[in-house]
Amino acid sequence: MKGEYVLSGAEAVERVWERHQISQDYFAVILDWKMPEMDGIETAQAIREKVGPDIPIIILSAYDWSGVEEEARRAGVSGFISKPLFKSRLVYLFNQIAGNDKHQEEREADLPAAIPPGKHILLVEDNELNREIGEELIRQNGVEVESAANGREALERFEKMGENYYDMIFMDIQMPVMNGYDATTAIRRFPREDAGRIPIIAMTANAFAEDIQRSRNAGMNEHLPKPLNIEQLIRCLAKWLGEKPSGNPGGV
Repeated sequence: MKGEYVLSGAEAVERVWERHQISQDYFAVILDWKMPEMDGIETAQAIREKVGPDIPIIILSAYDWSGVEEEARRAGVSGFISKPLFKSRLVYLFNQIAGNDKHQEEREADLPAAIPPGKHILLVEDNELNREIGEELIRQNGVEVESAANGREALERFEKMGENYYDMIFMDIQMPVMNGYDATTAIRRFPREDAGRIPIIAMTANAFAEDIQRSRNAGMNEHLPKPLNIEQLIRCLAKWLGEKPSGNPGGV
């Protein structure tokens, strides 16, 4: 597919109108919701007034759009898609637009789950550079992240922040003061309801079978190899924090 972009709602209306005049309408228009001067809903309405109802218009947003969905539909919005933008979710949406909805349930099963806003992650990593990279990758997926430099610090932070504050923990294994295995075991034994169910994900360059088994024995839920793979990280976040799409025709 060929793609073009503009930097504002006004430019989008103008570009769509230019293509319409030469009978080369876009297959779809994807609009950011939060834009200065002219937001996505206002832009969608202006496009509809110019070119009519035929071009699918998708609102892209990291925010919860449920409060404005009715208004957006009235403005002519065809559907919604969440940030961060996963390739599989975009392909699924384009297939819906094109009417290629055969085997819809099978495709939905492969979609990364949408991660609701407001989730908090504790990243436990002793290497400062790795910690900065990990924080950035996690934040790019719309999740709040805090960090600890060793297992003891992680345990203290988990206790201090209170029950159900953290939704997930990424735990390095080889650390000074307290390693990841011991920190996980201590968290699991903590006298609090969330201590037994919070997902704790091991992060280590040691990916042998015995390392994975030791992680599980300590109470970890999953094992991610280092260096972190972006796609694996996204899948892990979606698996433990996400909500699968409802499957309604216009949404995700």
